[in-house]
Amino acid sequence: MAYLVLARKWRPQYFTDLIGQEHVSQTLTNAIRSGRIHHAFLFTGARGVGKTSAARILAKALNCEEGLSDQPCGACSSCTEITAGQGLDVLEIDGASNTGVDDIRELRENIRYLPSRSRFKIFIIDEVHMLSTNAFNALLKTLEEPPEHAKFIFATTEPHKIPITILSRCQRFDFRKIPLARVAKRLREISDAEALTISDLSLSLVARQGEGSMRDALSTLDQVIAFSGDEVEDNAVQTLLGMVDRRLLLDTVEAVLQRDSRRALDAVHRVDQLGLALRQFIRDLLEMFRGMVICKVVDEPAEMLDLVGDELQELKTLSAEASLEDLQRIVTLIMKTQSELVHSSYPLLTLEMSLVRLATLAPSQELGKLISHIERLEKRLGSAPRAEVQSTRSIPNTPIPNTQRAPQQPTPERQQYSSPERQQYPAAEIPPPKKSEAPVAVSIDNKGWLGLVEKVKQSRPMLGSVLEHGRLLKLDLPILEVGYAKESFMISQLQEREISHDLEVLATDYFGQSVKLRVTPIDVEQQNTPPSLVEDRKAKETDRMRRLREDAMEHPALKSVQDIFNGKIKKVIPIDKGFV
Repeated sequence: MAYLVLARKWRPQYFTDLIGQEHVSQTLTNAIRSGRIHHAFLFTGARGVGKTSAARILAKALNCEEGLSDQPCGACSSCTEITAGQGLDVLEIDGASNTGVDDIRELRENIRYLPSRSRFKIFIIDEVHMLSTNAFNALLKTLEEPPEHAKFIFATTEPHKIPITILSRCQRFDFRKIPLARVAKRLREISDAEALTISDLSLSLVARQGEGSMRDALSTLDQVIAFSGDEVEDNAVQTLLGMVDRRLLLDTVEAVLQRDSRRALDAVHRVDQLGLALRQFIRDLLEMFRGMVICKVVDEPAEMLDLVGDELQELKTLSAEASLEDLQRIVTLIMKTQSELVHSSYPLLTLEMSLVRLATLAPSQELGKLISHIERLEKRLGSAPRAEVQSTRSIPNTPIPNTQRAPQQPTPERQQYSSPERQQYPAAEIPPPKKSEAPVAVSIDNKGWLGLVEKVKQSRPMLGSVLEHGRLLKLDLPILEVGYAKESFMISQLQEREISHDLEVLATDYFGQSVKLRVTPIDVEQQNTPPSLVEDRKAKETDRMRRLREDAMEHPALKSVQDIFNGKIKKVIPIDKGFV
């Protein structure tokens, strides 16, 4: 006797045998019991989930010689002929092979004749969506007003391709994919009946290979038996199916979660050494992390995950080691890697770099925690002492303590020189240097010199810039002596008669008495000379930035920000001009 494959040998013969399609079985059973049997049925769903088997069971229930029953006897001639696909009054038509309008016209002619010995003439059209538009139009009138002895059962995997006019005249039943646990349980029953020695792990691998299709799972089991015989080993199943060892997947997941790049690379090396498909490996890895995300967000993940045995508990344990945000980022990166592997010229390198990136991915922080940290930081800033807040320069226009305020240019002195009753500048304030000693440096803080430079800059900006680079050697009115480096461009400018005359006029107007300008060449490196205004300003600015950074680094609020965000200070920018 010819060998009968498991998918045909163990094909469902009763409504109770339809695994995972209880909603269809219950509806059809109640319809038969109540006698409310529609004339056209449409069974839709994925491949191998029982659509054609349900059509045959319904045909046996309608034409069983024992009577109309939801439990056909399976032993009468009508039931045995339908089971073998040879029923005289049950015609199974392949829609993919009979797509033309002529085939439907022949069917319409056949419908007019009464069944030869059965209760109904039943037409089972598989893959009905393959019919042409003209064929559907030819079938439409028959479906609208069929004879009482005719019943139609349509099966398809693509119901969206069927015209709405046909759909509206049928009772539609959507067949679901069969859960992994149900498939594995059924495979165990069949294995025990076939006297096979196979572990639950191998059965779960076979069931997963079926992807929700019982027929595909049984075909895979046939292949495993042909490879291993009656005693099936786990390694043989994994080798035959080209599947990745679950222990290897778990090692990879643990390496990513524990940020162990070396261990992740070792996992890829093992995958390559075993000759496993990289795309299959990354697909299984993606499924693992998907399961971990579901374990995080769903109270009962078993309802959404096709897992058997201890697999679910393993995922729950792993998911507890990572945050939901990190898992979502990992899933996104793995999906990106999966698409890159398709077009990559170096798939192994692509996979290695992707796993290294996953293993070195910085942990994310929950948004709620960050917000709470920021709120606490705001409270601390609000309750900080006033002096500390001022030292950070975070509040513009805040008054600066007198100990830190820059010396203001006293306008009274300047007004006394510009007023009609102004007094002469007191020469005693800057005593002339003794002949036996080096020239005494005159402090540039003298407001007479500063005021003069500002006045010159207002009317003659270029000339004022030249004065800023000069060094005040003597201010003993009517003598004003300014020093410049030897052979400098500025000293040559001031030595020009026209420019020096203009400067003397401006100085005379400012001080209120005649001023005589002297421009002296000096050796800046050897002589003890005062700094120019530009040099003094740069020195103050450097000291200012140093003290500003020190104040900022020592501020408790800034330290809190560094602790919360693990940040580093790269640059301190003053936002107020009053700090000196």
